[in-house]
Formats: sequence, structure tokens, C-alpha cells
Amino acid sequence: MADQIAYKVLLADEMARLKADGHFAGAPVDLADGYVHLSTAAQLDETVAKHFAGREGLFVAAVDLSTLGDALRWEPSRGGALFPHLYGMLTLDSVIAYGPLERDDEGAVRLPVAG
Repeated sequence: MADQIAYKVLLADEMARLKADGHFAGAPVDLADGYVHLSTAAQLDETVAKHFAGREGLFVAAVDLSTLGDALRWEPSRGGALFPHLYGMLTLDSVIAYGPLERDDEGAVRLPVAG
């Protein structure tokens, strides 16, 4: 898979927990499914629209997939598209950038950038 960065959408309290604890076991849906749901840049807008519509105080974390090792699996989801799934905790060490979910002039989710 060519994508080396994936994204996790987090509620404000989840982002705070990740920063304070250095790791995040997952949102309720992640815990129920047994893995942390991630999205590629191309999948992120649809993920936000489908699972976080109308929610305020969201954050986006950019995850360096090369740090996840065997815990990362690409598995089919919406319409058979392959999504990155993390079978383990999301650690702050694997997050290369994060910030509040913001949109550009066209309404697309802005990707967080480091620095």
C-alpha cells in the first residue's frame, strides 16, 4: 500500500486522553470492532461525513503507518475499499501531527501538518 500516513478522527476528550496518557485504546466503535479505525487522506472526508456529521470539537491526528508494524492491516470496508486498521493502541509516538478538524474553502477536511 502506497499510503504512509493515515488519519484518526478524535473527539476532544479522546485527543486529550491521547496527549495525557501517550496512547489511546480507541473510541467505543474501535473497541467494539477490535481495532482502531483509520482513514487515508482520500477517505477522510467521507469518514467525517458518515461518522461525525454535526459533531463539534473534533480533532484529526496524522499517523505514520511505518511505525505500526504488524499491528497495521489493510482491510476492505465501505464499498470494498481498503482501509487501514490498527490492531493495538494508537500511541502518541506514531502521531506526526494533530490539530482541530478544520475545512478548506471547498469544504474538505484540512490535513494536519507538523510544525
